[in-house]
Amino acid sequence: MIATFDFQPGCILAGKYEVLACLGRGWESEVYKIRELSTRIERAAKIFFPHRNPNNRSAVVYAKKLHKLRSCPLLVQYHTFEKIPYNGTPLTAFISEYVEGELLADYLARLPGRRLTVFKGIHLLHGLAAGIESIHALGEYHGDLHAENVMVQRLGLTFELRLLDLFNRGRATRENRQDDICSSIRLFYDALGGRRRYARQPRTVKAICCGLKRSLIVKKFRTATDLRLYLEAQDWR
Repeated sequence: MIATFDFQPGCILAGKYEVLACLGRGWESEVYKIRELSTRIERAAKIFFPHRNPNNRSAVVYAKKLHKLRSCPLLVQYHTFEKIPYNGTPLTAFISEYVEGELLADYLARLPGRRLTVFKGIHLLHGLAAGIESIHALGEYHGDLHAENVMVQRLGLTFELRLLDLFNRGRATRENRQDDICSSIRLFYDALGGRRRYARQPRTVKAICCGLKRSLIVKKFRTATDLRLYLEAQDWR
């Protein structure tokens, strides 16, 4: 069982791509920043661990889902598959656009108090709600929202957000979509300081977070559209 590929900067993959850096490691894959040798364009390569991708099923499902959701502005754009030989084992590499920015987890870690102000947190949550809304409108769900899957760029008052990964738990269900809504609110809660700051948050924040009680959240925000419209209707002055 392969635990890591450990491709180093300068390594050439499939005779086409130069490895620039490792961007992250997860349960099913490692992700690298690469440069296409023929064009010098920077891309990202999600390389699946063979034991997590039997008969290429995981990679194919992932590609089809991203293709279906290609109009959603928060998701990366899929380009192609590549086969990469590795110690006698063919690896599947999922080639996509490379997204500029900073992981939300890293962005928060360098802020004073490691947290956003309420005003910035509301902009973050609104961006997440709008992005999730577009995914749900196409009959899908994200399934893996957390601070290391969200890329951010600060642009004036707002955030430009991109979601770096998806998780497949089978067909889309109401519960899957509710998970996305609850995860978005959990991200908001954590970005504002989490449990250590919650008692001091204004009632407007507590009215969104609902104490992180799933039953209360999904009753109040039945859809991502409900959450987005709720945020837009509030007076945040």
